[in-house]
Amino acid sequence: MEHNEPIIRTVGVKRIFGKGDSAVHALKGANLSVPAGRLVALKGRSGSGKTTLINMLGALDKPTEGVVYFMGQEISHLSEHQRNEVRRVNMGLIFQSFALVPLMSAYENVEFGLRIAGIESNLYKERTEEALDFVGLKPRMKHRPYELSGGEQQRVAIARAIAHRPKLILADEPTAELDSKMGLQIMKLFKDLVQQERITIIMTTHDPAIMEIVDQVYALEDGRIVD
Repeated sequence: MEHNEPIIRTVGVKRIFGKGDSAVHALKGANLSVPAGRLVALKGRSGSGKTTLINMLGALDKPTEGVVYFMGQEISHLSEHQRNEVRRVNMGLIFQSFALVPLMSAYENVEFGLRIAGIESNLYKERTEEALDFVGLKPRMKHRPYELSGGEQQRVAIARAIAHRPKLILADEPTAELDSKMGLQIMKLFKDLVQQERITIIMTTHDPAIMEIVDQVYALEDGRIVD
């Protein structure tokens, strides 16, 4: 993949939930092209289709119509098993609710992500500690989620998402549960990931301060990307 090639691109993606009169048209032909190594925000009011689009990009759902390409491969029509593989190896997902396993320490949560990604077990320790070090939480790696602040929990979630060295991170409102100071710290981490690790990050947000920081903002209105 050439450096300026889009790492991910959607062509005419539509997603309809339900049928007939009660059908909801969540996406109405979304076209998006994101070059590798960028920090990108999707903005739009509630119901504009942001989360639906993130789910398409992350191969968590299939479009009703249209195509999604990731690293030059069409992923939108793969089987569920094949889509799981693409995600497991090359993507990291971060949610606003952190989604950590409550009884596991920060270290165990990150290591668990490596197990799921199929990373060789002799690399677990090095990769886990490296990821926690990157997010500044190596000293607290024995702590469980309830012993960590919201911002720290989100940093563990980021460490888990990056430990297997994905090409693309998708983050749905990753700063929504955090105060603005903590939100900006998370954004600094994202910038470092893009600049130092050449990871592409696509995130949804409502926050104008965050839109100032990212490389590019795409606006979703009524199921379409508008310039």
